[in-house]
Amino acid sequence: MEKVPTALPGVVELRPKIFRDPRGFFLETYHREKFAELGITADFVQDNHSRSSRGTLRGLHYQLPHAQGKLCRVIEGEVLDVAVDIRLGSPTFGKWTSVVLSADHSNMIYVPAGFAHGFLTLSESAQFLYKCSDVYAPKDEHGIAWNDPDINIAWGIDNPLVSEKDARYTKLYEMPRDLLPRYSS
Repeated sequence: MEKVPTALPGVVELRPKIFRDPRGFFLETYHREKFAELGITADFVQDNHSRSSRGTLRGLHYQLPHAQGKLCRVIEGEVLDVAVDIRLGSPTFGKWTSVVLSADHSNMIYVPAGFAHGFLTLSESAQFLYKCSDVYAPKDEHGIAWNDPDINIAWGIDNPLVSEKDARYTKLYEMPRDLLPRYSS
């Protein structure tokens, strides 16, 4: 497994070794000890799977106080996966990074707890799988506006398909500070 740093410390792209032959391919998508050697020690407790059509944008989501680290990958299609540092006191607060996840490349992104997360479907459809380090807790769910001009994410789309809930999210700087995670070095 190759670990590729992104512009945000802690958010990393992972590129697994893929074994291909005339029958198809094999790859290891998760191995606790090998991930720990890469510095990813999250204890994953829930797996999720979504399917989205082209132009669908999901996010930017996070939970508090039950923050979730996420290990994300695509098994069909391609998405632009985005992480935003929303940890109060972080030197990269309000900054974002992205990785194009592709079924063809089988790459992954690890997004630590304390970051908002979202993705945009670039292909006709995409199946998106992700492991979470805490269970989904509806009362703890929060979000940041996908089009927050202060964050200025380069989504490459002006009018994505978003849920009613995601369309109602506010800008990062308008979020009550008690609803944002805290940075700890």
